[in-house]
Amino acid sequence: MRRPPHVPIRTCVVCRTPGDKRGLLRVVRTAEMGTAFDATGKANGRGAYVCAAAACIELARKQKRLDRSLKATVGAEVFDALLSRVSPPEGQ
Repeated sequence: MRRPPHVPIRTCVVCRTPGDKRGLLRVVRTAEMGTAFDATGKANGRGAYVCAAAACIELARKQKRLDRSLKATVGAEVFDALLSRVSPPEGQ
């Protein structure tokens, strides 16, 4: 009998909702390039996750949640990259 595959669970830094790693967006802090959006989810460095919802991303920007989690300043270009990956609301 086969065991079901392991699904990594991560938590959004804004709403604290646990979710599938692939369903959340990852921002990473590295020594070389500062902070960046990690599309692959496999980049080296300290990572923080946020929901793929515009409300969570905007709240993370306003309350500096990613800055605190990563202990680094997250630039506007990172938030722009995150917002470009937002899934459209249902019904539209």
